[in-house]
Amino acid sequence: MKTKPKVGISACLLGENVRYDGGNQSNHYIINELSEFVECVPVCPEVECGMTVPREPIELVGNPDSPDLLAVNSRTDYTEKMRKWIEKKLLLLENENLTVYIFKAKSPSCGIREVPVHTKEGIPSAQGAGMFAKAFMEKFPSVPVADEETLNNPAVRKHFL
Repeated sequence: MKTKPKVGISACLLGENVRYDGGNQSNHYIINELSEFVECVPVCPEVECGMTVPREPIELVGNPDSPDLLAVNSRTDYTEKMRKWIEKKLLLLENENLTVYIFKAKSPSCGIREVPVHTKEGIPSAQGAGMFAKAFMEKFPSVPVADEETLNNPAVRKHFL
């Protein structure tokens, strides 16, 4: 029996209720078509680093090259908690031999691009990548990445896969 390729996927795209509002962002293509041919490796940085469901939304704040991760209203700082989790998670993912990774678009942890980075006053001032996605792409530059928005285009999806 042939082994299925392993694909890292943001857990919310697989229908897991891990988002800040207690919901998910289930993706029909990933759940009903792709998962038949691959082994899904779900990851939710927020929940896995210890944030609750539901929780206050978070955002990237400060320097776009190395932003902090703060709660939108209370300004609770999750930066170090997330960085420590990322360091451990990337070591674990080395053993998974992931073929590709599909991230949640525009997420402060998982977005691969176009994630708003805010000033300390909460005003969007730049765009970047989410904390986990950026670290993943730096650690595994040869692993192709995409987000669910990119995969909505059938031609791009076919080429990516």
